[in-house]
Amino acid sequence: MTDVQLSNDKSESEQIDATAKGSGLLKASGITGSMTMLSRTLGLIRDIVIARVFGTTDAADVFFLANKIPNFMRRLFAEGAFNQAFVPILSEYRSQKSHIEVVSLINSVTFSLGGFLLLLVVGVVGLAPWLGIPIAYGFTDEPEKFALFVEMLRITFPYLLLISLAALCSAILNSYGKFAIPAVTPALLNVSLISSSFLLAPYMREPELALAWGVLIAGVAQLFFQLPFLHQINLMPRPKQDHTHEGVIRIKKLMLPALFGVSVTQINLLLDTFIASLLITGSVSWLYFSDRLMELPLGTFGIAIAIVVLPNLSKQHAESSMQEFSETLDWSFRLVCLVAIPSTVALILIAEPLLITLFQNENFTIVDVVSAAGSLRAYALGLLAFMAIKIFSPGYFARQNTKTPVRIGIIAMMANMVMNILFYLNGFAHIGLALATSIAAFINAGLLIVGLFKEKVFYFQVGWGWFLVQLLFANILLSYFLISFSGDWEGWQQLTTGAQIVRLSLLVVGGVITYFGGLFCCGLRWRQIYR
Repeated sequence: MTDVQLSNDKSESEQIDATAKGSGLLKASGITGSMTMLSRTLGLIRDIVIARVFGTTDAADVFFLANKIPNFMRRLFAEGAFNQAFVPILSEYRSQKSHIEVVSLINSVTFSLGGFLLLLVVGVVGLAPWLGIPIAYGFTDEPEKFALFVEMLRITFPYLLLISLAALCSAILNSYGKFAIPAVTPALLNVSLISSSFLLAPYMREPELALAWGVLIAGVAQLFFQLPFLHQINLMPRPKQDHTHEGVIRIKKLMLPALFGVSVTQINLLLDTFIASLLITGSVSWLYFSDRLMELPLGTFGIAIAIVVLPNLSKQHAESSMQEFSETLDWSFRLVCLVAIPSTVALILIAEPLLITLFQNENFTIVDVVSAAGSLRAYALGLLAFMAIKIFSPGYFARQNTKTPVRIGIIAMMANMVMNILFYLNGFAHIGLALATSIAAFINAGLLIVGLFKEKVFYFQVGWGWFLVQLLFANILLSYFLISFSGDWEGWQQLTTGAQIVRLSLLVVGGVITYFGGLFCCGLRWRQIYR
């Protein structure tokens, strides 16, 4: 066989490998994206059920606050700092070491993580009456409400241990190409809360206690659901003490920078929660429901775009293709503008019809609708910035620069804290908390863009002027359509639930057609944004 034949065979083999890898990545992204959409849909159903079954009572506020505490901390010990440190080390062990050494790493990590969190859970559950004072200070002048908070915190906090171990299992399965099971696992939380709302609530002293138990049940389900699949690949975690394990030591070192950045964020969120607990009954619930609606476009489109962007940027950086690197960021930002701006317009203009259709009944009153609409509009103002952060942060991560985004995040979070206090003192109530979050997001996104400019890795490409004109025209058309056809929102209360759903669906579908029709009339074509 000649050298030319060998070269051709090798080239064909590389092309086949590349095609296979690309197909595998596309399939994995498709599975993850589909499961994310499923989880988001179930999440919306869950929120509708909670709003309609429980409303915005004192006990509902207590649950949302008690449930926030373990969810804050899961950012550290589940999909947050721990996951960022564990996955690279696990991948290295898998590619360079034996299966026995991989098992040893998993067992040692399970012992360290599980042992630490077990002690933390026992401590928090035991000290809940004292720890609850700074967290839920606004409830302390109502002994029954505060006692309920302590009870719910004791029920929900063990979820931190369960979900962190579940995240460890998910990381292992993902690293071994088993994407479907980790992707569907988060949906179990929504299923548990929906089921508990109907099956447990009637038997509880306080119906809202069913939600706290639903969280705990979900943690057990999310962990044990994955174990059989780990057993299939002979990687079932079995805790084994080994504090000197080289992999564990490296994971702890990698966690430190991420822990610092995430901790600042969590402190800021706790301050949000503390201030919300000082406000009138319903404030915590209004913020929760408006945030969930704002998260729909952010979680669906923002994360999807980020998933596509990071591997492309990493590849281009490795190949020193700085022009393509900049073009990818520019394309991503245009895509974000295409989605975020009309989403913001829609959430602002039809906030009340949206909330009435999804949530209003005798438990979620028109007062709740109006109050939640205020914070929804405040959150919606920051949607463009929230999405921009998702695509500009990878511009740093792809170049292995993790310090700059953390530093910028700290600046934005400090600004958020200051604005929270100022808006609270000036009577902006729960709307001020949402507005501060949005402004801080713009500070974060702005500093990320400026940093990329200074490092000469991002430039706005040709065509932005006309692109902005196209966006302006399409969003003016969208605004006119929504204002004209949504009518007086107070009239929505007189419609049956079925009529509300039909009318809202027509608004959404008509709005999409109007918006993209406006873009098309201005000359924008799919081939211009397809990449």
